[in-house]
Amino acid sequence: MVEGDDSRPGQTWIEVSVETNGEGAEAVSELFNRYGTGGAVESVDFGSGLGGTEGSEPRQALTVKTYIPVGQEGVEARGRLEEGLWHLSQLYPLPRPIFKPLPYGCWATAWRKHFPILHIGPRLIIRPPWLEYHPRPDEVVIELDPDMAFGTGLHPTTRMCLLAMEEFTEPGMRVLDLGTGSGILAIAAAMLGACSVLALDTDRAAVRVARANVAANRVADRVQVQHGSLRELKSGTWHLIFVNILAQTIILLLKEGLASYLAPEGRLVAAGIVKEQAEGVERAFASQGLTVSDHKREGDWVTLIGQA
Repeated sequence: MVEGDDSRPGQTWIEVSVETNGEGAEAVSELFNRYGTGGAVESVDFGSGLGGTEGSEPRQALTVKTYIPVGQEGVEARGRLEEGLWHLSQLYPLPRPIFKPLPYGCWATAWRKHFPILHIGPRLIIRPPWLEYHPRPDEVVIELDPDMAFGTGLHPTTRMCLLAMEEFTEPGMRVLDLGTGSGILAIAAAMLGACSVLALDTDRAAVRVARANVAANRVADRVQVQHGSLRELKSGTWHLIFVNILAQTIILLLKEGLASYLAPEGRLVAAGIVKEQAEGVERAFASQGLTVSDHKREGDWVTLIGQA
């Protein structure tokens, strides 16, 4: 991402940040990925009372950030961001965005500091390429450059999926990852023993990033990344299916026959679900003959695990 930066000495970048929670973070991230340089990054604040009431338990808040250059390109990007955020504010409670100038050379550092080494579960470690880590013998280290695709391990939806991946993946399994984003779930599945992983995404930029991450982690012999979604699947079944998108999309995929691609005793892990939408997804599970065997929650986000 930093490669190819043609900034001139003295040039400044502008950090754009919005604090939100729940479903709003997903929508803001999508907007920032589209118009910001370096896509969207998210930092978590568990101490914020955003959306809470006095005396209640603090709710998790997410600060979503991106970066735009100065000059005409930055002016155009800022206009698109401001317009998009205004439209989103009609759907979600969003404060006004904060625009903060950064000195030349600081924007990449500001972006990278949001991606530390992450310990997820007993074994999985997420390491950005610019940081070193010396793993224990039983640890599995994924090198991840998130670039402009969703899925870094910072977001609760990704983290809960990775925990489920670590819990349920067994050697020799076939895994399907719908909406792969950065490819993090597909890579984790392969490194945890899956023999075959199909990763799909409708965003061509995500496909490019996922393929690069798959190659960097040397799992291209087991992970196939393709552009597309459920409609491109002709046949086959999978022991584990991960769909970390949005509740409405998960419901639609279930109506289109997603459950029919589960192998006997297979599991469907559905994430990206705001707690208020979980009941609707559970009904969609039941309509397709799936039983919810586990129900995980972190902040405003819910992950459902279904079995036939």
